[in-house]
Amino acid sequence: MSTQKPIVVVGSINTDLVAIADRIPSVGETVIGTGFQVHPGGKGANQAVAAARLGYPVQMIGRLGNDSFGAQLRTHMRSVGVDCSGIAACEEPSGVAVILVSSRGENCIVVAPGANALVSPEDLEANLALIRNAGLVLAQLEIPLETVEYLSVLCRRASVPLILDPAPARELPPAIFRNVTWFTPNETEAAFYAGSETAPPAEIAGTLLARGCHGVLLKMGARGAYLAAAGHPGEWVPAFPVNAIDTTAAGDAFNGGFATGLMMGRPPFESAIFAAAVAAISVTRAGAQPSMPALPDVEEFLEKQCVRD
Repeated sequence: MSTQKPIVVVGSINTDLVAIADRIPSVGETVIGTGFQVHPGGKGANQAVAAARLGYPVQMIGRLGNDSFGAQLRTHMRSVGVDCSGIAACEEPSGVAVILVSSRGENCIVVAPGANALVSPEDLEANLALIRNAGLVLAQLEIPLETVEYLSVLCRRASVPLILDPAPARELPPAIFRNVTWFTPNETEAAFYAGSETAPPAEIAGTLLARGCHGVLLKMGARGAYLAAAGHPGEWVPAFPVNAIDTTAAGDAFNGGFATGLMMGRPPFESAIFAAAVAAISVTRAGAQPSMPALPDVEEFLEKQCVRD
């Protein structure tokens, strides 16, 4: 696979500070935790590591602080095969996410962007060769919106497919939709962008396709996923039943798996099934990046599920 064009991820890089408790506290409430962990995270880095763990070449564009967190994060990403030459250093602290995880695997997250807030169009220009030579580009919304918008223009000009994971949800300029190849919101984000919490997936997908993107992949959690593309009928992608212990970064695992499937030459629907398997395995493990499976894990999982890889 090393001769193929790499996946380029443009996005956030964080350290996850994870507190585990029987339940997530209500506002103003204190609960006693049952554990604490520190993991590498950030939606961008999570997706880069997900693809790299699957054995596909990945390059990352982002920013880290000149601090101990930054040094540890860079070392970790390199250790799993992510090319970090596009990651700039700066004097702002590296990004941090504070994550609460319940015994049922539910989570809530607060992100302090730090260096991620400085990822700029200038960083994209400095790494223009990486973007132009990419097989596809993955992006999220934990970096400045103007940078994501500029990235979408660069990808359109270079005819490089762009997968946008629109999280955290925020209002997007209309041009971004027209420049996106695959738009991959979860249920909450899909309702936000479609302006409806009750519309069925087919209607939500139709609304998003009408805004200009080529394809939509709605991540519906335990219900599976819904895939639709311009000029093609929508299809349900079934979820794999597993015993979830931590859903942190499940969506990132899915996105990394979907991008890798596409780059392996799988059609979109087969890539989505592959992504569902990657995500299913990830939720049976603790942490964000530590939960990402290797390719043999996914192939074995699919074989046991009687799904031909």
